[in-house]
Amino acid sequence: MPRFELDLNPVSHITADAIGAPGQRVFYIQGWQESDLQPVTIILEKVQLQSLAVGVEQFIAEIARQKPDLPQASADYAEEKMHISPPVDPLFRVGEIGMGYDSEQDLVVLLMREIVLEGGAPEEAAVVRFWCTRSQIRALARWSVEVVSRGRPLCPQCGAPMEPEGHFCPKKNGHKH
Repeated sequence: MPRFELDLNPVSHITADAIGAPGQRVFYIQGWQESDLQPVTIILEKVQLQSLAVGVEQFIAEIARQKPDLPQASADYAEEKMHISPPVDPLFRVGEIGMGYDSEQDLVVLLMREIVLEGGAPEEAAVVRFWCTRSQIRALARWSVEVVSRGRPLCPQCGAPMEPEGHFCPKKNGHKH
């Protein structure tokens, strides 16, 4: 049995953000329900946020293909509303992310399961479900791309993140540039 399960059905707002200097940022997903005074915040890895952004767009495209009569989901957002809000008190660190679609409610569910440490029981991992409109989840995906891109610049040669003082590029035989 999970440590706890939360269903935010539906969310009034969902977002992602990063706190910290590039190269040392911590990434978060945060959601609210109208009735909640405090947001639900979860930590995730940068690569999980990147994968989520790509997966959401593919998922929304598949829903549109299967249900062509639905209105198109917007990816528009207002930047000032997309930053996370205090308190930033994460419930857990994400291990698994999943998505589903409830056609009766026309809502996408974003499922986040707590990471299970070695020797831990997977069935005891905490679970949070964020029930979002298709437009809310698309805006989250589009904003997530923006959040991730604000990090360290990428090396044009190898694609690895560069520190302010440069990096040792394997394509340049390790020479610093």
